[in-house]
Amino acid sequence: MKKIVLKPGREKSLQRRHPWIFSGAIAKKTGEPDFGETVEICSSEGTFQALGAWSPRSQISVRVWSSEKREIDRGFFLERVREAVRARERMFTECPLQLAACRLIAAESDGLPGVIADRYGDFIICQFLSAGAEARRAEIVESLNEICAPAGIFERSDVSVRRKEGLDDRAGLICGQEPPEMIVIQENGVQFDVNVRSGHKTGFYLDQRDNRKAVMAHAAGRKVLNCFSYTGGFGVAAAAGGAEFVTNLDSSEAALALSNEIMNLNGISPDRYANVEGDAFKVLREFREEGRKFDLIVLDPPKFIESQQQLHRGCRGYKDINLLGFQLLNPGGMLYTFSCSGLMDSHLFQKIVADAALDAGREALIVKWLTQAPDHAVSLNFPEGLYLKGLQLQVR
Repeated sequence: MKKIVLKPGREKSLQRRHPWIFSGAIAKKTGEPDFGETVEICSSEGTFQALGAWSPRSQISVRVWSSEKREIDRGFFLERVREAVRARERMFTECPLQLAACRLIAAESDGLPGVIADRYGDFIICQFLSAGAEARRAEIVESLNEICAPAGIFERSDVSVRRKEGLDDRAGLICGQEPPEMIVIQENGVQFDVNVRSGHKTGFYLDQRDNRKAVMAHAAGRKVLNCFSYTGGFGVAAAAGGAEFVTNLDSSEAALALSNEIMNLNGISPDRYANVEGDAFKVLREFREEGRKFDLIVLDPPKFIESQQQLHRGCRGYKDINLLGFQLLNPGGMLYTFSCSGLMDSHLFQKIVADAALDAGREALIVKWLTQAPDHAVSLNFPEGLYLKGLQLQVR
């Protein structure tokens, strides 16, 4: 087996079971590993540290499969997939219905770097986002088939992160039946149409499940504004929770059209909601000029920060959108604000939101810190897995 030798002291992260080796930590390699090939990682003194997948085009040169010397074969992937699925079964013992729409594999946090697998009813939707995941794709798919017995497995490896690994986008049926155009899932007593073939991520923002439930619990009698609404997940939850009126705001005409269908699916009358198409920053400024006010606002923007170089600009974007949110809330209103940027630190996010409140002349109490649903697991040794940060705020 080809070896990667680290610079002195750079094995410490591996000893803490962190799964990434960056290119700057590597002193030398023996031989020239193939794309995605399993390599042995050694300290500068030649001591074995871990086994991982080689990625020659990424800043993360190796992603760890195992800290033990063992075969990285079909049996290994079968074991890891089984452990991940069993973990979800334990998470949802009180509500097994959630297993019908959940994340089964959360990449590094489940010991399968670069592998995402989400279940929607009888189908599994996968993403293979790293060189190692791509190289072992067949074994991972076989393991999912054996353990979960889905009607079909569909691939949605059509995301920009693959390009950092030197991989092209790919989407389509892997095996079994083709999924229908729409899959209906149940969540907290609400039904959602999910487009797994071309919707965002694998079709739906499953990570916001618990946060939609929180909005539902506080929406009764309130005028609700759901910004960056996509197919209206938070808006539907608010309406189901008894909101007086819901305004969904998104830049996508197609997403808003689907949100209409989902409102109808749940028997929500058209006179209780409106869909507004447009750029959120521009539309919210227009609302401010018109004197519009709301009792509950959800700010769930797309990722503003893709790299360290975008951090400053992204922080400005988060401040601007939260400033507008504070200005549009009635006294006693509630703000749910989120960042899904992995490079955004939780404390920095709180500071940005606090600065926005200060500039808006508002005060707010933190009711609750919000994060991703538990099936979007976060390993203790991989804090980068905690990408979704949120605040539920009571505004004075």
